[in-house]
Amino acid sequence: MEHKAYWAMRELNMDAKAARYHRSLELNEMEEFHNEPYENAKIYKERTKAWHDKNPIRKEFQPGQQVLFNSRLKLFLGKLKSRWSGPFTVVKVFPYGVVELKGKDREMFKVNEQRLKPYLGGLINTVKTIIQLQPL
Repeated sequence: MEHKAYWAMRELNMDAKAARYHRSLELNEMEEFHNEPYENAKIYKERTKAWHDKNPIRKEFQPGQQVLFNSRLKLFLGKLKSRWSGPFTVVKVFPYGVVELKGKDREMFKVNEQRLKPYLGGLINTVKTIIQLQPL
């Protein structure tokens, strides 16, 4: 068996050291291909972060304006349910993005302006609705 293996290596003109070196090069190349998507994702994240830092979204609110508030509190589950509640009335705007709001029951609280968006009017559906499909 050993003689046939030795004969095959000599017949195909293969050198064990050269084969080992070639295989290590292939493994290193595979590792480079494996690491490339991670590097590309890192570059993409750095670019998007730089763009967002360069172009911040500033929201200007005035006292008396009506706004919607995103509390991030998920009491009711559902994909189609709006996470925005309100409308609330702006009472006072403090520096550095703090806004004092007043609710329907005259309750006043302070929030970050990033959790607000202007209320443009209309009805807000706060009740979870279930749509039932009728069979054809």
